[in-house]
Amino acid sequence: MARACARHILVKTREEAEKLKQRLEKGEDFAVLAKKYSECPSKKRGGDLGEFGPGQMVKAFDDVVFKKPLLTIHGPVKTRFGFHLIQTLYRN
Repeated sequence: MARACARHILVKTREEAEKLKQRLEKGEDFAVLAKKYSECPSKKRGGDLGEFGPGQMVKAFDDVVFKKPLLTIHGPVKTRFGFHLIQTLYRN
């Protein structure tokens, strides 16, 4: 079964996610921004969600992690939790 490792930043609004994405694109550190702004408990680990398989996350999140290019910041991706910026570190 496929496995992937990803990190994310979860915020309440699309606007906040867009602003953070612009900062990331300018070279700011993902982990630093995650620790400061993310609403997810994973913020303590710089947004790192560790390794997981398909179906362990909500569908919109899985679609990015298991189908989109690696090491790219994707989003904002809307789920019932809010808006995510997602970076897949690896998958196999």
